[in-house]
Amino acid sequence: MTVGIFPAAGGLGTSIINHLVKLLPAEQLVLIARKPDSLADVSRLGATVRRADYEDPSSLEQVFDGVDVLMLISYASFEIQYRVEAHRHAIDCARRSGVKHIFYSSLAFAGDLTDTSVAHVMGAHLQTERYLADLPAQSDVTYTVIREGLYSESFPIYTAWFDLAHPVEEVTIPHAGSPPGVTWAKRDELGEATANLIAAYVQDPRSFAYVNRRLLLSGPREYSLQETVDILGRAAGQTVRIREISPDAYAALSTHGTKHTYHGVNLAREWATAWDAIRRGEAAVVTPRLSEILGREPEDYETTIRGLARQVRTQDAH
Repeated sequence: MTVGIFPAAGGLGTSIINHLVKLLPAEQLVLIARKPDSLADVSRLGATVRRADYEDPSSLEQVFDGVDVLMLISYASFEIQYRVEAHRHAIDCARRSGVKHIFYSSLAFAGDLTDTSVAHVMGAHLQTERYLADLPAQSDVTYTVIREGLYSESFPIYTAWFDLAHPVEEVTIPHAGSPPGVTWAKRDELGEATANLIAAYVQDPRSFAYVNRRLLLSGPREYSLQETVDILGRAAGQTVRIREISPDAYAALSTHGTKHTYHGVNLAREWATAWDAIRRGEAAVVTPRLSEILGREPEDYETTIRGLARQVRTQDAH
């Protein structure tokens, strides 16, 4: 059974591949990326490497030929319509190429596998999840949606771009920092768990527990945003406090607008809905799935952040 991964060169994709080659022969992998040269190391192990790009729809036609199982990693943006159309086109191309099962990397907003979210960033994921859920009634294609926990490493986008190398005393966001918070999960552990799921399906599709289902991979515990910045401060050697401002005031900050511009459109106000979702508890759900699939307790948030801080200090020393 051949496994395709698209796009295969990003952070999550790279992690999945690094773990998957320990579980399946590299010859079973078809790795699809905008820049295939970045996959040279895996290619030398025997994996097939192909070129395709979400932003070049024609490149997806027939790129999934010969693939039985596809790991579809979401388009890296938080626009909704463009993102949904990109996902649907990839799914349709996969169906025409004969893919039988699609894994999709969704996101851990919307609570405990609910179908609604106030987070703008979750909009495209929910629409894509619904599109996948309709597949079995229309064809013999099955799916698994993996709601990947909010990456521990993604803290900057929730803490006004806090930088461990250049820490500040004040984080200015449209949130007071009080619970409910976020069940942060280390990206490489999410990649490892996702690889384990793919391998389990390949080895025995009939006993795979998540055919035509969704699952949520959360970190081991919830951290309020105040606890989150306290940990960031300890790792950086800086006392950090949160100053709550309105969503409109957040969007008006020029630095944030620049950071949240996609395809020339400033989506800073739309991004601010992520804090509304956190406030409602959408990102606070703890499940045992990540621990069960890894076969161990996941790494806690502070350990991950301290590791990132050490990396920053090492880089600065050089």
